[in-house]
Amino acid sequence: MPGAKAQEPDRKPLVALTGATGFIGQHLLQGLTDRGYRVRVLLRRPTQMPESCASVLIGDIAKPYNMSEALAEVDAVIHTAGIPHAMTGLPEDDYRLFNTDATVRFAKAAKRARVKRFLFLSSIRAQSGPVASCVLTEDQEARPTDAYGRSKLEAERGVAETGLDWAALRLALVYGPGAGGNVAKLVKLARAPYPLPLAGLKARHSLLALDNLVEAVDRILMAPAPLHRPFIVADPTPVTVAEMVRALRSGLGRRAGLFYVPPSLLKAALAAIGPQVETGPLFNSLVADTAALRALNWAPPIATQQGLAALARQMPG
Repeated sequence: MPGAKAQEPDRKPLVALTGATGFIGQHLLQGLTDRGYRVRVLLRRPTQMPESCASVLIGDIAKPYNMSEALAEVDAVIHTAGIPHAMTGLPEDDYRLFNTDATVRFAKAAKRARVKRFLFLSSIRAQSGPVASCVLTEDQEARPTDAYGRSKLEAERGVAETGLDWAALRLALVYGPGAGGNVAKLVKLARAPYPLPLAGLKARHSLLALDNLVEAVDRILMAPAPLHRPFIVADPTPVTVAEMVRALRSGLGRRAGLFYVPPSLLKAALAAIGPQVETGPLFNSLVADTAALRALNWAPPIATQQGLAALARQMPG
């Protein structure tokens, strides 16, 4: 990492990690530790942590304290804490407070502590709505469509204004053990014992395996040149919903059990169920291009079908 403190041969940087008790944070903590990084976990409240990492209590991420101690000697920060997409309540205000304002304040504290690189886990929703008519790249104008996406994009811009060497990881839908939301619903659907009328769905979606995310974070942490940009992070090959279910059922040792229903008829049937059923992603694609990240020699170790099959075996029934 440019300008980093002199390190012993093969000694990885000291990394400060927020959100280490969350779905993504837990996996990053384990994955980075396994790769030899020294990880300092920044916690809101006292929590048992693995012996392989240090921890510092910083309290509420929106109003942290003890930041000089928390960031002392730190080479890089990985900021994963924030409000997830499914949060309810006063979304615009809540998202702005925790996803935007808290992130920018944290980045300013990192700047004062002379941290060399700031990694912010953003979202593909900072760039687009839930579907997109073209393949997404970072060079396109960002057009988030909801409060969550806007809060992530505003946080990216705020971090950029601090003058830190920064990278925002615009994550596709992340799947792995412990995933909730749409991933958990998809696994539940695949576990159903009956055939499903999904064979005619052709819309493709970019997903992201947890192990591929860890590899991306590793590549960005070790990139020698300043970055100052967002990176889309997704598995190499987008998949249809039918392919997702097929992979999940394969992991369970079952046949795909899919049959064809014309998409127009399926759409009408779902519309009759009620407006609470979100059908857009079933019939429209969201595909992201990871060329910028591949230019950093990112080589994702997990293929989507392989990762989904493993997920089906790992998730509780």
